[in-house]
Amino acid sequence: MEENYIQELFAGRIGGNQYGKGTAIYKFEKIKRAKAEARARRPDVTLLDFGVGEPDEMAFPEVVDSLRSEAGKPENRGYADNGDGVLKQSAAKYLKTVCGVEIDPEKEVLHSMGSKAALSLLPACFINPGDVSLMTTPGYPIFGTHAKYYGGEVFNLKLTAENNFLPDLDSVPQDILKRSKTLVINYPNNPTGASATPEFFAKVVEFALKNKIIVIHDFAYAALVYEGKPLSFLSTPGAREVGVELHSASKNFNMTGWRCGFVAGNENIVRAYGDVKDNSDSGQFLAIQHAVAHAFDHPEITVKIAAKYSRRMDMLVPALNSFGFRAKKPKGSFFLYVPAPKSASFTKAGKKEVLQFANAEAFSQWLIMEKSISTVPWDDAGAYVRWSTTFNAPSPEDETRAVEDLHSRLSDVTFEW
Repeated sequence: MEENYIQELFAGRIGGNQYGKGTAIYKFEKIKRAKAEARARRPDVTLLDFGVGEPDEMAFPEVVDSLRSEAGKPENRGYADNGDGVLKQSAAKYLKTVCGVEIDPEKEVLHSMGSKAALSLLPACFINPGDVSLMTTPGYPIFGTHAKYYGGEVFNLKLTAENNFLPDLDSVPQDILKRSKTLVINYPNNPTGASATPEFFAKVVEFALKNKIIVIHDFAYAALVYEGKPLSFLSTPGAREVGVELHSASKNFNMTGWRCGFVAGNENIVRAYGDVKDNSDSGQFLAIQHAVAHAFDHPEITVKIAAKYSRRMDMLVPALNSFGFRAKKPKGSFFLYVPAPKSASFTKAGKKEVLQFANAEAFSQWLIMEKSISTVPWDDAGAYVRWSTTFNAPSPEDETRAVEDLHSRLSDVTFEW
C-alpha cells in the first residue's frame, strides 16, 4: 500500500516515520510463532508449556459468586472513577493482616486497573525530559517504556546470581544518580524468582533518602511464598517516606483478566497517581473492585494457590536437575530461572549430533521446535531460561504426568554448560 502523510506523523516515541517498518520480532511473539509451528508439525504431541506466566486456574468460586452478586446491584453500574471505600478498606485490612503494615485507607491507598496500568501511569507523575529511571534487568519494562515516552532515560541494574539477583545500588554512577528520580524493584521477582531480604529493603530506603529517589515496589507475587511470611517493602522503617507498593489480584488470586489491584504507601505519591489516573480512565467496574476486595479479605485463597505451586516446584526442580540444570526452589513466585545450556548432544537417525546454542533464545527455540517444550529465554544479564509452575494440569495426577513427560522427552539429550 502506498504511504500517505500519516506515516510522517507518528510520534518519535514509537518510531516516528519508521513506525511499522522494523523487522525485529518481539521475544514473546517468536515464542508464540514457534509454538504454533511445533503444534502444526506434531499435532499428536501435546505441547508442554512451562513458559506461560499466568495462573492455569480460574478465580476461586466464591470470588466469582461475589462478582455475580455485585454486578447485579444498580449502585455499581456507573463510573467508578477512583473507586469507593470497599477495596480501600480491604486493602488496608490485607496489608495489616498479611504484611504487618498499617496504612490510612482514605489517603494511602487507591485501586489500580492492574499493576501494568499503574506502572504506565506513575511515570507521568515524576518524569521530565532527561530524568533517569533506575530499573532492574531482566525485568518488567512497562515503567521504563512510559518514562522514555516522557523524554526520560532508563539505567539498567543487572540482576546476577553473584548478588542473589538483587540490584547493586552502589554500582550506579554519580552522574546518573544526580539525574535519577525513580527506582523500580519487584520481589518476589519476575523472572528470577528471587526474594528480597529485610536488609536489602532497609538499604533501598537509605539509598532513596540519600539520593532523593522515589521507590516503586511491584509486589505482584506478594503472598505466593513457600517459606515464612510475605515481605512487604512498606514494612521497612521509612518506606512510606520514599515510595509506594503495587499489589495485584492477578497472580495471587488467579484473576489476571480481571485487571484490578491497588497502589499503597506515600500519601503524596498516591494522590499524584490518583490525579493522573483521573485523567486517564474512569476506574475499574465497581463490581470487579468489590469482588477483588472479597479476595483480599480471604488471604487463605493465596495460601492454597501457593501450596499448589510449591508442590509443582518440588517435582520440577529435581526433574530439571537430573539433566544438569542446577535449579533451586525459590522462596516465592512461580518461576524457576536457570542458566541455559551451551550445547546439547543427542542421537538422530542413528548418528550422534552436537548442537551449540548461541544464547538462551536459541536454546528455547530448539526446545519448542524439537521437543514441544516451551520456556521463556532471557539474555539480558547472562543466558537464562525461565520455567514456570503455571503449566496446565487440572489435578495433582496431571501435574505428575506433565513432569514425567518432560523427563521422557529430554531423556535422550545430554546438556553441557
